[in-house]
Amino acid sequence: MKIKRILISQPAPTNGSPYTELISKYKIGIDFIPFFRVEPVQVKEFRLQKINILDHTAIVFSSRTAIDAFFKICEELRITIPETMKYFCVSEAIALYLQKYIVYRKRKIFFGNGSNCSVIDIIGSKHKTELFLLTVTDNNKSDLNKIFTKSKLKHSSAVLVNTVPCDLKEVNINAYDMVVFYSPSDVKSLKENYPEFKQNSILFATYGLTTLKALKAAKLTSEVVAPTPEAPSIAKALSIYLEQK
Repeated sequence: MKIKRILISQPAPTNGSPYTELISKYKIGIDFIPFFRVEPVQVKEFRLQKINILDHTAIVFSSRTAIDAFFKICEELRITIPETMKYFCVSEAIALYLQKYIVYRKRKIFFGNGSNCSVIDIIGSKHKTELFLLTVTDNNKSDLNKIFTKSKLKHSSAVLVNTVPCDLKEVNINAYDMVVFYSPSDVKSLKENYPEFKQNSILFATYGLTTLKALKAAKLTSEVVAPTPEAPSIAKALSIYLEQK
């Protein structure tokens, strides 16, 4: 099957795109349309979770949106975070974003290599006695919980960000040869926007195991999967795939 048009379920890149070379080399068209948006939970919704932030000695962040939502909740509830609080972030980029709200001190801020599991590595034996608050979105709350439970670390979870499907009714998805998904929320949005959707000849590309699982649960199949040792990114996976066609 000749690939001519690809839909990527993310906003268009603002500072260069890894897909530029694909467009010129393979003479394809690529559109960027986000399938969902994220919204911080309201104070009323947070209170229903019955989480006392100050009961915890360490906060775990896996996104910048969770950081924004966390400090917004603290401000609205007039909670002052003590200087002794420790922060564990999935990546350095997320850790650096904390500078927006606190004085950045490396001895209290720790970060992994981008994966949820890497947080466990940086906790190690030195910080295993902390009581962790996992700040999660409604679509990944089980992932972090499973990892912390398996590692026998004391923790509780607070959903601070909800994923809301975008309105895609004006998007003719059948006009595309391939659709790229980065998150289970992309798959959820597809099903909500197109309840009668049939895959037929449309191909899917997925990034991440949870996205692949969500696609399979929706009884759809993925033609291109990343990351792999050969293709650490979707752009690289697509390049390999298109080269073979």
